[in-house]
Amino acid sequence: MEQSLLAQNGETPGKIRLAADIGGTFTDIAAFNTSTGRLHFGKTLSTPGSLIDGIATGASRADAAFADADIFLHGSTVAINTMLERTGAKTALLITEGFRDIYEIGRINRPDAYNLFFQKHEPLVERALRFEVHERLFAEGEVYKPLDEDHVRATCRRLRDEGVEAVAILLLHCYANPAHELRVGEIVEEELPDAFVSTSHELSQEYREFERCSTVVANAYIGPKIKNYIGGINDRIREDGFDGSFLVVQSTGGLYDGEQAQRQCIRMLESGPAAGVIGTQALCDVLGMRNAIAFDMGGTTAKAGVIHDGEALTTGSALIGGYERALPIQIAMMDIFEVGTGGGSIAQIADEGGLRVGPQSAGAQPGPACYDQGGTEPTVTDANVLLGRLSPDRFLGGEMTLNVAVAEAAILDKVGNPLGLGAVEAAQGILRIAVTAMSHAVKAVTTERGLDAGDFAMVAYGGAGPLHACNIAREMGIRKLIIPRSPGHFSAFGMLFSDLRYDYVRSRFTRLTDADFADIEAIYTALEAEGIAEVEKVSVAPERIVISRSADMRYVGQEHSVTVDLTPDLFANEDRAGIKKRFDAVHDVRYGTSAPQERSEIVSLRVTVTGMLEKPVLEPIVQGEATPPREAHTGDRTVRFGQDALETGTWDRTKLLAGNLIDGPALIEEHASTTVLHPGDTCEVDAFGNLVISIGGPAS
Repeated sequence: MEQSLLAQNGETPGKIRLAADIGGTFTDIAAFNTSTGRLHFGKTLSTPGSLIDGIATGASRADAAFADADIFLHGSTVAINTMLERTGAKTALLITEGFRDIYEIGRINRPDAYNLFFQKHEPLVERALRFEVHERLFAEGEVYKPLDEDHVRATCRRLRDEGVEAVAILLLHCYANPAHELRVGEIVEEELPDAFVSTSHELSQEYREFERCSTVVANAYIGPKIKNYIGGINDRIREDGFDGSFLVVQSTGGLYDGEQAQRQCIRMLESGPAAGVIGTQALCDVLGMRNAIAFDMGGTTAKAGVIHDGEALTTGSALIGGYERALPIQIAMMDIFEVGTGGGSIAQIADEGGLRVGPQSAGAQPGPACYDQGGTEPTVTDANVLLGRLSPDRFLGGEMTLNVAVAEAAILDKVGNPLGLGAVEAAQGILRIAVTAMSHAVKAVTTERGLDAGDFAMVAYGGAGPLHACNIAREMGIRKLIIPRSPGHFSAFGMLFSDLRYDYVRSRFTRLTDADFADIEAIYTALEAEGIAEVEKVSVAPERIVISRSADMRYVGQEHSVTVDLTPDLFANEDRAGIKKRFDAVHDVRYGTSAPQERSEIVSLRVTVTGMLEKPVLEPIVQGEATPPREAHTGDRTVRFGQDALETGTWDRTKLLAGNLIDGPALIEEHASTTVLHPGDTCEVDAFGNLVISIGGPAS
């Protein structure tokens, strides 16, 4: 499929920038031809047995060849799925003597004191594979107990006997002095040359030993699978003639080299969703919007992120797997919340007798029942087909025919009959539960961050996002909704706007009133030099390098901190009052309160080094009248909205012009997605072909 979404921007003629996003159900490809300004899209079912096959098929459908590309960008949910599904390597943990159990003890979090079903997090490494290392450092990094190398080698022999595939190394206070960790890593690599070895200081130079331990274990746990996966893609595209830069999207939305991704795998945990937020930020820049919610619904999950004051919100840590059972990951990443609700999410009767949707997914194989590939479980997609919101004959531009009868039979068998409901009522129940679950993702990145969702526009994308966006917006009190062009490929599209990015953090405890600015400046300068060196290693040259500084701060006596962006002049002028004022403001937004009269302290220093790459330019579409062209109207069909079965107009999005107005109910169809306008909604096509929807009327 081809669309002229982008305009030529003076790049080298004849080269293609190729982006691939692998989801749990579909693989999406965006191929931008820099000589013609044309953007080609490809979409195909993911191929779990050999993911590169899905990329190759998608690239061929986008009329792109690896040999013609000079940059290959890649994002994927493979890393996070490996963690969540517990399909990683047999991993061992080497940890400072006396601290063997901190990974299991954790923080003793109990978010709901009265929840009788509460369960602690389950470590990725069983206790029998956690081994103590005879060594110890002081908090300042000085050696208290020297490293016993002979004991480390003896431990390695035990690891070899256990058949360990990956080794995580966490030594206390290594962020202050990594010498012992480095040496233990060298010994393990000598003794177990085939094992994947990960040391914590390579991933995080920040205090909090439990969080660093969880991070390095996760990196080791997913490491062998991700290393083979990234290495396999690299080998395949090189064999097919690719000789350019292979870059992977990090969880921050920035890019890093494919070779580095094979070592620091955990940094690509949220790579696919992060690319969608970057695409939303690029869209906001074009449309002049400062605040937006990025909502992505694919076949397996739904994700939400936020653009606030023109910037994508990031965080220095995240909980993976749900708060009450989560494992913390202490790296910079996009502030994204994810729920297990997608088009392929399975609807089932829970043990207590109620209807549940997700988190189990039908995936690509066998897929929803309506795919007619042997699946028998009803899904969100099956409900949409039965209610008339998806055309059985136009799915994926007609490349795949959906079987309505099979969808209806699955819904009746697994949901309707057990609950005493008809198929239509059961399908409506499935969608209502799915919408409620997805609304929680939006609340998590807005209301729970001190932001009012009603003050934001929502940009909805992913193959299933436009199907449900209007009802989610209603649920959240959002009045403006934007569906970008080709929403089913939007995360792959967003990769075209990503930049090289390296994030660094160094713990440095000091009260603001006592801060030594010369010492702080030296730390910042060292981190910036490290980032610049990494950017310059990548084969693709950036247009320029941008450096930003921030600090984690808290009030004296607090446990947790907030991240405060800082400008260079605050340090040049040693402006303690200016820094304190910024901290108070950030704390007020985050927690709804601040204490300007209280003393504050710096906990950690952060640096982001960004290598800015040349960006494509969005191209306006042809201007039309308020009334859409006659050829854009493709017919009418009956669609269920609540209790009503309404004759609903269907429209071919590719034939709509700027300025066209469409009133709901309506279905606006395109190759990889369908936008559902409910009764009372109004849609206007803007100058760039985005669908700008004004929400009106009750949920349906």
